[in-house]
Amino acid sequence: MVVRYAIGLPNVGEFGDPRILVELGVAAEEHGWDGVYLWDHLLYHHPGWPVANPTVVMGALAARTTRIRLGVLMVALPRRRVQTVARETASLDVLSGGRLVFGAGLGSMDSEYAAFGEEADLRVRAARLDESLDALTALWSGERVTRRGEHVVAEDVQMLPTPVQRPRIPIWCPGRWPTRAGFRRAARWDGAMPTFTHPKTVPVPVAEFADVVEFLRRERGGLDGFDIALEGTTSAADAASVIEPYAAAGLTWWVEALGWWRGGVADARTRIAAGPPDPPSGRPS
Repeated sequence: MVVRYAIGLPNVGEFGDPRILVELGVAAEEHGWDGVYLWDHLLYHHPGWPVANPTVVMGALAARTTRIRLGVLMVALPRRRVQTVARETASLDVLSGGRLVFGAGLGSMDSEYAAFGEEADLRVRAARLDESLDALTALWSGERVTRRGEHVVAEDVQMLPTPVQRPRIPIWCPGRWPTRAGFRRAARWDGAMPTFTHPKTVPVPVAEFADVVEFLRRERGGLDGFDIALEGTTSAADAASVIEPYAAAGLTWWVEALGWWRGGVADARTRIAAGPPDPPSGRPS
């Protein structure tokens, strides 16, 4: 199993400065990481914290890097206009030369909906997410699109240029195990990023992660071409040994979680500079 290694960066607090996020993302490419993935927030639990726009940061990273995969994990798609997202993501994929990953979820903060008059009910958000994903992939096609859904409408529109990647920009969706709904959605697309009901358990039990992988395998009828990402923390010294069991269970992306809770920007610089496991299990040369 080939495993790739990314850094995961918040877009809030001391990481809410877009210049810092670009600096860290460029450093990640220089030090051998395979991807840079950002959070998506408009607001945060601490009202005084700055918040950076992740799409703007992705554009800067697309222009400043040449190799790493880029994405936002996860875009709160139900609070966004799908036509705007289609334009942004196609442009980012062209700008990056086909390196974008599109993560899409419900969003973790009800207030990011309710504070702006948007519907915060989870069932409504889930329905809007599914409609939006179907519409987004249709708009990426470059063909004329007409959609008249309950939440998303497109009337005989065509969007060009199309993304570089074919058949589409990879779409990853989150799930919170043992709830199955998010994983059923993810299984219809190109990747999954599980979280668990015991976030303070570090690391996540490998057997529980393996249960997620097996559920996805059954839902899809196989995992060829499908990515499964897991976020966690390692040191440079123990990264290979920590990640190896998850790789054996089906992991394809390890996302090194960086943030204020583990030393802030200073620690992020140090951990990025130390690089991913070398040589990690299955890592392509």
